[in-house]
Parts: sequence; C-alpha cells; structure tokens
Amino acid sequence: MNNIEEIKSRIDIVDLISETVKLRRAGKNYTGFCPFHSNTRTPAFVVFPDSGTWRCFGECNEGGDIFRFIMKKEGWDFPETLRYLANKAGIILEPLTPKKKEENAYEEKLSGILEEALIFFRHHLMQNEKGKSVLAYLTDKRKLSLKTIETFELGFAPDGWEDGWTYFQNKGYSEKELVDCGLITKRSEKEGFYDRFRNRIIFPIRDANQRMCGFGARALSSEDNPKYLNSPQTLLFDKSALLYGLDKTRKPIRTVDQAIIVEGYFDVIGLYQSGFQNAVSPMGTALTPIQMRLLKRYTRKIILALDPDSAGEKATLKGLEVARDSMDHSDDFIFDPKGLIRTEARLDADIRVCSLPDGKDPDEIALENPETWKMILEQAKPIITHVIDTLSAGKNLDDPKTKSEIASKVVPLIKDVPNAVERDAYRQQLARVLHIDEQSLFSISEVQYISRGRSRRQKIEKESDDEFIKDQLEMQLLPIKNKIYNLEKHLVLLLFKKPEMVYDLDRYLKKNSLFPLSNSDVESGDLQVVLTLILKSLQQVDLDGEEFISNNLPDDLHWLESELEQVVHEGTTQDRILEDLARTLLMLRKIRVNEKIKNLTILQQPENEEKIVSDNALFQNELMDAIKTRLLLEKAQSSPLIGD
Repeated sequence: MNNIEEIKSRIDIVDLISETVKLRRAGKNYTGFCPFHSNTRTPAFVVFPDSGTWRCFGECNEGGDIFRFIMKKEGWDFPETLRYLANKAGIILEPLTPKKKEENAYEEKLSGILEEALIFFRHHLMQNEKGKSVLAYLTDKRKLSLKTIETFELGFAPDGWEDGWTYFQNKGYSEKELVDCGLITKRSEKEGFYDRFRNRIIFPIRDANQRMCGFGARALSSEDNPKYLNSPQTLLFDKSALLYGLDKTRKPIRTVDQAIIVEGYFDVIGLYQSGFQNAVSPMGTALTPIQMRLLKRYTRKIILALDPDSAGEKATLKGLEVARDSMDHSDDFIFDPKGLIRTEARLDADIRVCSLPDGKDPDEIALENPETWKMILEQAKPIITHVIDTLSAGKNLDDPKTKSEIASKVVPLIKDVPNAVERDAYRQQLARVLHIDEQSLFSISEVQYISRGRSRRQKIEKESDDEFIKDQLEMQLLPIKNKIYNLEKHLVLLLFKKPEMVYDLDRYLKKNSLFPLSNSDVESGDLQVVLTLILKSLQQVDLDGEEFISNNLPDDLHWLESELEQVVHEGTTQDRILEDLARTLLMLRKIRVNEKIKNLTILQQPENEEKIVSDNALFQNELMDAIKTRLLLEKAQSSPLIGD
C-alpha cells in the first residue's frame, strides 16, 4: 500500500474534522456548521465515515477526503498536507521502492492463497461425505441456518495430516508460501510438513475491509487440544489487531451506535442470526488497545458480554482498562479544593456490562429466545456499578484497608464520567457501599490526580517503544480501496495517459446537458492534485501533455505511473477510451448525487437534532436541482455512449 492509503487507514475522518468542527450524529453520518463559509443557522456540512469523505451542501458546495479538508483549511499544497497527516498518523514517509512493491505483492498473494484455502474448506463442509456430520452439528446442535453458515463462510478441515498440504502443492504453491500464510506447519521430529487445521470447524477471519487474514478452528473431537486454534502470527494475521466479525458487523454497529463484545466465534454468529448484528469477538484474548481503537471508529458505546466466571470478570476489568487508555477523552474545566481552575479528561465512551446466566452463552440465549437476550442488553449495568459490585462481592467492607483498595480502583473510573450529575451519583453509590463519608472520596481523588500525572509521564517514557510497536501492528490493517476512490483513480489514470480526451469527454457531457469535467469530480486530495495537472497540461504548448503531468507530479504521487498500463492497453481505440471515461464519470456523479439527495432530505426532517427551520427553501431548491441532475445522469447512462 502507498503512503496515502496508509494515512487514510490510520486517521478517522470524524476524529480529524471534530478537531475543528462540532459534529453531531445524523443517522450513520455526522453534521455540523461548515468551517469554510460564514453560517450560524444551518448545519449543512456532512461527514461520511463509510467513504471517508465530507461535503458542504450550503454555500461552498465543496467536498473531499481528509487531504482535501486540511488543504482547504490550512491553505497548504499537497506535499505540505501529506507531511502533516503522515506525522499525525505516525507514519514515516518513504518512497514506494521496488522492494516495498514486492512486499505488498507478496502479501496480496498470501491473501489470495487464503481465499483458495477457504474454497477448499467450504467444499469439504458442503460437498464432501465427511462434512455431512459437521454440517448436521452446525444446523441441529448449534441451530445455525444454511444462510448463516453461508454468510460467515464456515468450512471443515478434513482429518488427514496432509490433505491440504497435498492439495496446495498440486496447485503450485511453495512450502514457504503455505508456511507464511499459516496453513502448514513444519514437522519437528522428521522432514516434511503437515496441515495446521485437521478435523475442525473453520471460521475465516477477515479484517474490517474484507481482506482474508487467517482462520479460527474448533476441534470436533474432545481428544483434540486445544479446543480452539487460530492461525499463527503471520504477515497477514495478528490476533491482537483483529476483531472477529467486524467485516460483517461494522455497518450495523455504526447504525445502532453500539457494539457488543462477546467471547467466541459462535457467539458472534448466533447473535447475528438472531437479529443482533452488532457483535464482535477478540477471539479468546483480552482486549487490546489496537482492537479498541478499531472499534471506536464505529461507536463509543460498548457492552461487554463476557462469561460470568472469574476469568470473564478479569477480562471485563481488563477491557475497561484498555478502553480508558484507548478511547478518546474530552477536557472539562473544574475547580480544585484550593479554588484553582484546571482541566480534567473525561472518557468519551459509554461502557456497560451484561449479566449472563451461569452456563449460558450469548448465542444459546439469543437463538433460544431473542427477547430474553434483548432484555439482558437493556439491563446492562454501567461499568462503574459493575466494578463496584465485583470488587466488593465477598469482601470484608469493615476492613479499612479493603475500603481503601476498592476506592483507589473505582474513584479514577468515576472521574472519567463526563456528566457531572452521574459522577455525583456514582460517588454517593460508592460511599454507601463502603460506608464512608463522600467527602473522603474527594480527598482520594486529589491525591490520585497528582500521582497519576507523575506516573503517566513515567509510563509514557518507559513504554514509548511499545507504543511504536503497537502502531506498527495497526498499520497492518490496510483497507481495500473503496469504490469511490477506485472510480476516481481510474478516471485520473485514463486522462493521465490521454489528457486530450478531456475535450471529447466535455463534448459528450454537453450533448447530455451535463456540466463539463472539473476538479470537483475528484474529491480524494491526492487524485485531485493529478486532475488539476491534467487540466493545466491542456493550457500549455511547451510539452506533451503526459510529459508535463509527469514532470510536475509530486514525488509521493509517482506511484500512479506504475499503474498506467493497467488501464490503457496498446491498441485501445479512442472510442473505447471515451466510453470508459464517460461510464466512470457517470457512475461517480450518480453516487454523489444520490448521497446529496439523501442528506438534503435528512437535513430537512423536523426531528433532526439541530431543528433546522431556516434556509428550508434553499434546501428545497438544492434538492430539486439534485433530482434533475440524477434524471439527466440516468438518461445518459441508458443511452449509447458513443457513435450516435
């Protein structure tokens, strides 16, 4: 992946824009007042987390990605913006060297092998005689439908030691490739290799952007240990940086603005089938900061639904600790006991805990009675109440030392709560449980404030290298380019090779009553820089168009040149290039106009949080114009593109 894609994968557009614009959720998107023109009445600025873009539906009528936002906000050129965002993302800018290209290509090959392995496992579950009993186990005992089994792509690894190894050898893959993607393991006592997964149910594990990373596997025989086995650490698979199910549940999580964290694969799958499609699993490990940072891109509301045993309680407390370190904090001005003003960080998250019946897993409860699971979720305790109950259960609360230990753990959590009324309620609750004066908790709080600041600085100095490693691990979660970026890049590459085709494209657009090509058709900051050069190349006569573009291209965008041959092949006719250009541009504009219509409709709804009443006529006119544009685009798409 190139530097630009890595930056986009690491910086959440909502977080970035929230540093400048106060945003409020509106459906799955966010709205606010545009920072680029004077307006205090109508929040017509919309951020789209799914596509990583923003747009002003008011006076500006502009949009783009994180690069375009910073370029417009700061007045910087692309290289300046790239350096700023790279520093913010913790990425060292390096050119895409031949070695790096080779490494990227190898990772893609490994992911492709895993896709083939999935077909192999799926075949053995659905079309092999030995898979019938496994399929019966999934449908009869686990109560999973065939549709759910298909949705989660479940498979079966046959019980032979070398079935998979032989299959992939015959496909032409090397031992190194199969070891590197975690499918085979080298024998310790003699020469050769054997299959890592044997006689197990297979759970494919993808990252949030659908890329195959590895597998989880459940033993079918009680004699096979461990019960659950995952892929080993590979170039693609790092269990601490993945959440099982996020590839399928990220959109529902964003829609309902809540995530449920459960223990296992079957919990995620069973809840999904029962209509609760917002669950993820850390796959048997304690929550990590990288996992929590992944999750916070979609929601700040989390319910922990872990086992009620001691291990589950420990995991719950660990999850809270990770959340406090990983989730965002907001500053709150307070008076300390001496009357001095200072700021305190408040945790920008709502974390709750489910109480599960003993011996029952979430998938069992939900599949048996969805209403029961719904009630369990509704009764989820605030994390502080849960921690107070957990720490005080079975303890001698008359012992001053016990009181001090519990208070020292709970008071920092209370201080994290952003709402002052809730903080007071929790202090009162803790004071009642410990049978102490509430004012004593304030004293504890002040001592901890001073010591925490000192210890935090020491911790940062001590663990800076560890944080760097965590950040590097997070960089492995590179996204597949979204549809809009792919279309924009294809359009730009076509014109890079044939800039003079802009004239033919504009004639075609005019013929269909559509606006000519402009910079606003490309919203990705890096690609917009290239399109600007393409349009400038037509206004000069000193150099050939492609040579002018190449000579003026910023260093960090020269990677585009290596992809030119993929879009325009030798012998391609002008008509075919024009057809490709027109189809690509029409699709781009259609996606954007549909998004515009949807958001203008939302902005006019009376139940909108901002209670928009002014500028309604402006929105109505904008909406009518957008609908007319969509009709023209649909008409152009349905008519012959060339030769008429």
